Formats: sequence, C-alpha cells, structure tokens
Amino acid sequence: MAAGVLIGKFLPVIPTFLNQFEYARVSIPVAILIWVMIYPMMMKVDFKSIKNVGKNPRGLFVTWIANWVIKPFTMYAIASLFLYVVFKGFITPDLAKEYLAGAVLLGAAPCTAMVFVWSTLTKGDPAYTVVQVATNDLIILIAFVPIVKFLLGVSNVSVPWDTLILSVVLFVVIPLTGGIFTRLLVTKRRGLEYFEKQFLPKFDNATIVGLLLTLILLFAFQGDTILNNPLHILLIALPLTIQTFLIFFISYIPCRWLKLPHNIAAPAGMIGASNFFELAVAVAIALFGTSSPAALATTVGVLTEVPVMLILVKIANKTTQWFPKPSPDIK
Repeated sequence: MAAGVLIGKFLPVIPTFLNQFEYARVSIPVAILIWVMIYPMMMKVDFKSIKNVGKNPRGLFVTWIANWVIKPFTMYAIASLFLYVVFKGFITPDLAKEYLAGAVLLGAAPCTAMVFVWSTLTKGDPAYTVVQVATNDLIILIAFVPIVKFLLGVSNVSVPWDTLILSVVLFVVIPLTGGIFTRLLVTKRRGLEYFEKQFLPKFDNATIVGLLLTLILLFAFQGDTILNNPLHILLIALPLTIQTFLIFFISYIPCRWLKLPHNIAAPAGMIGASNFFELAVAVAIALFGTSSPAALATTVGVLTEVPVMLILVKIANKTTQWFPKPSPDIK
C-alpha cells in the first residue's frame, strides 16, 4: 500500500504509462497479475469431489444460502446505510455511489481461493472444503453477473452486460478452465501425490508476488485519491468489516444449530465471510477504471480482509466446543 502510494505520488509516469495498456476497459497489466494470483488457486479445486455433494449436504446448503441469498443483499444494505446516511457529512453522493458499487462487487463474489488458507488454519475438513469451493465456483458462473447487474441497477449505476460477462470469462472461466486442465494433465502423467506435494508448491510464491504487485499497482493508480481523502479508507473499511463479521456468524451459528462438526462449520463460515477479491477488483477496474472510487473500495476490501479473517479464525478455533465431534471425512 505504502509503496504504491509513493509511486503514484513521486513517479506518476509509471501508472500513467501502464494505464495505456487496456482492452475493453480491462487493464492488461492488472489482468496478468490477477491471473498469476488466481491460477494456482484454481488448480487446487478438484471438481471430481462434486460427486460427494449428496453425502452431507447440510453444510453446503448453509454455504449456498449465506453466499448467494443473503450476502450480496446485506452488503448492499450495510454499505448503503453507512455511505449514504452515517457518513453523508464526509462523502459526496457521487462518491458514495461508486464506493457502494465496489462494495456490491465484493459482496457478490464469495471466496473461492483464500478459503483454503482459512480452512487449514481452523483445521477444516479439506475434502469438504474442496466440495464447497467447487460448487461455489460453478454457482458464481451463473449468479454473479445477474446479482451485480440488479444491485448496481438499484444503485442507479449503469453497468453494461457485455463488460460484466467479459470480466467473469476473463477472471473466472479462463483461469478455472486452465486450472482444471493443468490438474488433469499433471495428475494423469505424474500422479496425485506428485501434483499436490511437488507441483502445486512451485506456484505458492507466484500467488504471493502476484498479490503484492497487484496491490502496489492499484495503490499507485489510487495514490492521489488516497492522499487527498485518507479518511475515506477508514469510512469504506467500517461497513466492509461489519459485513464480514455478520456473514461469518450467519453461516457459523446455523451450523451449530444443525449439529454439524466444527471442521465443516468453520469453512462454511469462512467462505461466506471472505471475498473473491481478485474478481471484485478486476470487475471494478473493467467497469469503472483503475483510478475509480469503485476500484478503491474493492482494494480496501483486500486490506481489511486478512486481519479481519484472522480474527474470525481465532474465534472459530476458540469455539470448537460448540460443535459435536467430527464425522468421518467424505471421500
């Protein structure tokens, strides 16, 4: 964040130069870095696991309902309340509209990648987490565009269908397809153990480097906006943080009522609370531009997610006694 702001302030020629490279309003440099981030995560998704959906569907129902029936709309409601009402003395209506658009994009994109990290930290059932993520990836292909279109339409934000669809193709369909084929090809030639123990670890650093460089670029593009409106970072972060805690407990507590084991309940809560921020950032840039307030809002989502999710990991690990002993892993 600091590096990006300094580059934007003292070396503006860099973001100006990079801004020239775009196609259909999609920043090519940012797109490349987002692919670097997403592709290794997509290789971890085993779609063969979907055949196990029927073995223990209650945790999946909680995930699906929280992610697609509740989360986008609570994000819209909470962000609208704070941006238009609570903070109206600090944010103009035009800025509030774009910040809300960024929040909507985050709310409509539940996590499909980092959830593997949160699941591991909470000792979640890895097989079940894969099923949750795999089904979530399939739903996002169908549900993301119409939900975003509807909520942004309610917000009086004009969004072309073709740009939304292009963004999903670029940042979900292509890396997901590439990840599936890579997984199938490598496991067929070298076996699953080689793929998981030797092949996947080669890309761990690529994901981290891609994330860091993406943040640097985004904050370089947003440098002037941040320096001129530092308070806005906190104002955007507050509703995003409240939403994250709310969705976690909306998923986590019903799992307790349903008497699901902790190793299923924790990932269910984490998927809903966490965001597919790579997709949200990419779509915000495609729709509104790299230096737009909407892109800034999605970037703030990236910054708030890690510390907030680590707090939720700690809460989940402190409440294992709420849940019955784990049943055998689904295979």
